[in-house]
Amino acid sequence: MDTLCTLAALRMHEMSRNATQGTPSELAGQNTLTYQWLENVGKSPHAFGWSATRFLLARPTVGLDRKFQFSRGSTLTSKSSPEAAGSGTGRYAPSTTGLAHPGTLLAALLCWLDARSIGDRVLLRLENLDPERSTSVYQRAMVDDLAWLGLDWDEEYAQSDRQDGYHAALDQLAQAERLYPCSCSRADMRAAGVRAPNGGFRYDNRCRERELPSRAAGGWRASRDPLRIRLPEGSVSPRDLGGLDLCQDPVASFGDPIVRRRDGAIAYHLASVVDDAASGVTRVVRGRDLMSSSATQFLLGGSLGLPPVDYRHHMLLLERHGGKLAKLHGSVAITALRDVYTASELCGVLACAAGLIRNPEPTTPLELAGEFSWARVQGEDRIAAWNGERLEVSAVDESESERSPRESL
Repeated sequence: MDTLCTLAALRMHEMSRNATQGTPSELAGQNTLTYQWLENVGKSPHAFGWSATRFLLARPTVGLDRKFQFSRGSTLTSKSSPEAAGSGTGRYAPSTTGLAHPGTLLAALLCWLDARSIGDRVLLRLENLDPERSTSVYQRAMVDDLAWLGLDWDEEYAQSDRQDGYHAALDQLAQAERLYPCSCSRADMRAAGVRAPNGGFRYDNRCRERELPSRAAGGWRASRDPLRIRLPEGSVSPRDLGGLDLCQDPVASFGDPIVRRRDGAIAYHLASVVDDAASGVTRVVRGRDLMSSSATQFLLGGSLGLPPVDYRHHMLLLERHGGKLAKLHGSVAITALRDVYTASELCGVLACAAGLIRNPEPTTPLELAGEFSWARVQGEDRIAAWNGERLEVSAVDESESERSPRESL
């Protein structure tokens, strides 16, 4: 509890120090985000040990120049203490831009088992901030399909209901002079020709010296361009509970990330770290395809003074595409699966693919939770193919594994 008091004092001190520098709406936003965070940390204060205090002491400061500086005693390695059983909170956060598929369901099952097997809370967060692709139909279908599989949640919410928290975070970043507008397009980044670890193209930070509109003109809210955050340079090492190496210099690997899109939608990284902190999430379980986002989110959360989370990245279901392997997407939707499988039958297929049971026999998430262990989860990715009647899962052979979409951090 002493650590929690220290964290609270640090946040309150910073707000009081900046009290004369922000508009009423900006200051209200900072207070909203802080109290929301403290309320959730208070539910599980032991989850954030001395390293979390050091993380907040490492908050970048803005002073004589626009570069980030870290105070004495800073650390950029996540070494949070192991949680006691039943003390943590996990979350499953599917995008509602399409129907669930086998990869979606496997990720949900593993996330749910990770929490339920040790008595932790687990939340369902519907990531529906994409105004062009996310629909209420997909949102309702996702909730229904996960419930059909046998997964329950301690809390369910949609990101579209949490705009105030995102705007409070943007107010805080603007106050610290970390936001800047950027007019660069994907074509501009492609023309620069530098590949990022996820297969896309790196942003070269060419707009980093641009400034936001003045406060009198509306600040970040008045910008017509996408907004990026100036991240500190240097390598960071978020903690992966499975032992994967997440060390990365996000600025060198990807460039500064977008936090608000041109259409006004909040970008993935910002929404993710704000929601995790607001919900008291302590552990993020997700597929290995998202490994390369960990360091960026680690730094973004640190820029907001939020405690780091632990990560665990698991195997993927892949599919063949013209001789190459790609992450399984919507080649077979949940509607087709529900036509041929009962919930327990499909759960057995997924559990077998993950290595939790030897044969694809009917089972339920609750039955799996009793003996769940990450030591039993398949380490290598698997190939999933839909033959029109059944889902076939097989191992990746050596020649194909070289073409598997693994990320190099």
